Amino acid sequence: MTTATVPPAETGTRMSRREVLQALSGLMVGMFVAILASTVVANALPRIIADLDGSQTVYTWIVTSELLAMTATVPLWGKMADLYSKKLLIQLSLGLFVVGSLVAGFTPNVEVLLLSRVIQGIGAGGMTALATIVMAAMIPPRELGRYAGIFGAVFGVGTIAGPLIGGVLVDTSWLGWRWCFLIGVPFSLLSIALLQKTLHLPVVRRRVRIDWLGALLITSGVSTLLIWSSLAGNKFDWASGWTALLVGGGLALLALAVFVESRTEEPIIPLGIFRNRTVSLTTVASILVGVAMFGGTVFLSQYFQTSLGKSPTAAGLMSLPMVLGLLVSSTVAGQLITKYGRWKMFLVAGAAVMTVGMLLLSTIDANTSVPMLSVYMAVLGVGVGMLLQNLVLAAQNDVPAAELGAATSVLTFFRSMGGAVGVSALGAVLANRVTSLTTEKLGPLATGGGSAEVPDLSALPEPVLRIVQEVYGTATSEMFLIGAPFALLALVVVLFIKEKPLNTLSGDERRVREEAAAAGMH
Repeated sequence: MTTATVPPAETGTRMSRREVLQALSGLMVGMFVAILASTVVANALPRIIADLDGSQTVYTWIVTSELLAMTATVPLWGKMADLYSKKLLIQLSLGLFVVGSLVAGFTPNVEVLLLSRVIQGIGAGGMTALATIVMAAMIPPRELGRYAGIFGAVFGVGTIAGPLIGGVLVDTSWLGWRWCFLIGVPFSLLSIALLQKTLHLPVVRRRVRIDWLGALLITSGVSTLLIWSSLAGNKFDWASGWTALLVGGGLALLALAVFVESRTEEPIIPLGIFRNRTVSLTTVASILVGVAMFGGTVFLSQYFQTSLGKSPTAAGLMSLPMVLGLLVSSTVAGQLITKYGRWKMFLVAGAAVMTVGMLLLSTIDANTSVPMLSVYMAVLGVGVGMLLQNLVLAAQNDVPAAELGAATSVLTFFRSMGGAVGVSALGAVLANRVTSLTTEKLGPLATGGGSAEVPDLSALPEPVLRIVQEVYGTATSEMFLIGAPFALLALVVVLFIKEKPLNTLSGDERRVREEAAAAGMH
């Protein structure tokens, strides 16, 4: 059934720490590029839309199309990682990212730009899923914490640097917004070259066919639901015929996917994986964390600019406390887990601190001081840092090596799903609340007949400006109050996860032992 080539040999030889760090260099450059792609465009979007004569709808879809493609393809990448060469797959995902970036950089119109964002999203989906899978294949769960902090640092730098780099590129006359896409190309090529030289994993070739029908049904079902959640409350009402059609259609496709997956030899998402209590609970927690974290934090930049009157660059810098909190807590927790082998307390503490952070941010308004805001955001960052990576660690530690890819991609997939739904649902709540509060304070004419477009602050007279700033402050705080129960639910879920000793074997060593044991039984 299986054959393996390429060192370390089929005996599952452990990579030395130096080899692991060398291989991680390529992975980290790739991850940096994937994160940069989603953050560098933020400050450039108004200029891009103006130059290409795009509409407000296109503005939303430039962001959403990449998110859709990334989320929907994660399970497929994860499944392929269990069947084919992880090294080849991660280089392929980077190659797709290069193609998407080049097409976006030279795009003549918004239609081609949207297509390029889909290609970028598919590549980024591969990077997101495969980086964690490759780490689990190289490094035992007992040692993973030590390296998770490095990824936290890359995530932090990419998140902070993205908007700042984007702002500089847009404002530099001889570069311009096209370089927001082109800047990722040399990094991606460097990552491919580094991985070719440093990443040595056994190539496991299994003579099975991928369940393409299942993949198509899952992707279609998820995409339909994500399209609904991004348009509902904006293009049509939450309770409307369109909602019934899109939700009904999406759920029907997913039900059909479950039917197909339950009858195929090699399903994209092995349904049996959910019989594992740890996987089921970490999946539910990942969804809740996605809703709370992404749904709440994605609108903070708008709050900084609209309610506090900060510039885009200043808004980018103001997210620093949250990223630093995440970075420090993920690094420290990782080191302590590696030292003592205990991990559940960090999940519980992370979910509790994250809930406190959401509740603190639900008290903000247009007059909240920057130091106070920084403390609240740091608290939220510390909670998220302890939670995110360790949910994946708990699941990876409790599944057979053959299912590492599927388990990792399932968690990544559901976290992205929770994030996408959280962003669109809480975004719709924010828009509706802004409209109703503005109408309440300024009358129906002030909202342009009910539309919730972000106002041009520089064009508003001082009394109106103060009211608009207060409205956005109040609406943002209420959104965090809605997000807090999701964080609290995540705390309840992680309390039920059973702590198991961390495995001291890498994924490849476990796979070799499991295959030998299975062969001995026949």
